[in-house]
Amino acid sequence: MRPTLHPRLLNGRTGDPGVFMEALHAPDAVLFDCGDLAALSTGHLLRVGLLCVSHAHMDHWADLDRLLRPLIGREKLLRIVGPPGFAERLHHRLASYTWNLVDRIAPVLRIEATEVHPDRQRRADFCLQTGFAREDRDDAPRGDVVLDLGALRLRAALLDHGTPSLGFAVEEAMHLNVWRTRLEERGLPTGPWLAALKDAVARGLPDTHPIPVFARAGEAAAAQPLGALRDLVGITPGQRIAYLTDFGDTPANRAAAVALARDADMLFIEAPFLAADAAIAADRMHMTTASAGAIAREAGVRRLEPFHLSPRYTGQEATWLAEIESAFGGPLWP
Repeated sequence: MRPTLHPRLLNGRTGDPGVFMEALHAPDAVLFDCGDLAALSTGHLLRVGLLCVSHAHMDHWADLDRLLRPLIGREKLLRIVGPPGFAERLHHRLASYTWNLVDRIAPVLRIEATEVHPDRQRRADFCLQTGFAREDRDDAPRGDVVLDLGALRLRAALLDHGTPSLGFAVEEAMHLNVWRTRLEERGLPTGPWLAALKDAVARGLPDTHPIPVFARAGEAAAAQPLGALRDLVGITPGQRIAYLTDFGDTPANRAAAVALARDADMLFIEAPFLAADAAIAADRMHMTTASAGAIAREAGVRRLEPFHLSPRYTGQEATWLAEIESAFGGPLWP
């Protein structure tokens, strides 16, 4: 199965937390935390459509301005999800700039902020053309899915870091794979028309829905009904990528973390402290190598990528990784 979701740590295992994730054939990328975005080009920043902020400690969202700056003057919807009280922090951040001439800018830049509360979701809009004045929307009951992004869904878990901190999971509703052998058997070309075919299958359109078949964009197309092409697409469970950072090793946190990461294809999880320093980790409400590995093992994740190694362990990364691998019970990624 060709993977659709392609995540990567931005600052290695010792830098500020941050994961940039692209989805195959999707125009928008997902960003988990934004403490240091220096590793991303302007082109990558322009692709971010969803920013998931775990909490407002500086190493998790200090570089919001770097993300925002290239969006000014472009037509864009940026969704931001954060913990309770996050919209107010975002409002003050945006209000720290002067926006007196933005009514002259034609392309609309809009930010949709979602706060995840235990029992509800609170939302607010901020538009460049109004100087990012806050526009509150009605609260919505908190559902299992925080945002439905079409082919992708965002889930979140509230964790305790002495302040509310969010863990996140992004998953495909389903994974669609085109059988190349069947294309060849029928003499059908590969090409951009296959994206329309997969979209029609994902949306459950009727068999009579026409699908234009062509090899290259701009080429004359002959339409075939979806029913004649449906068997070209295999459907399997979608990928699931989880991101867990900055939370104490408590029974409640462990239960929430395991539930969110359950059966994830890849889990990014913080593990700042070695197992011998569990008392320090508890005092600072962080994970140890042992607790991070145990969560990943219990959740049944397939691949594990630890990060957020404390600088106190400079030169001890091999020991750190060995402890996590032992607790996980399997090799790390990669």
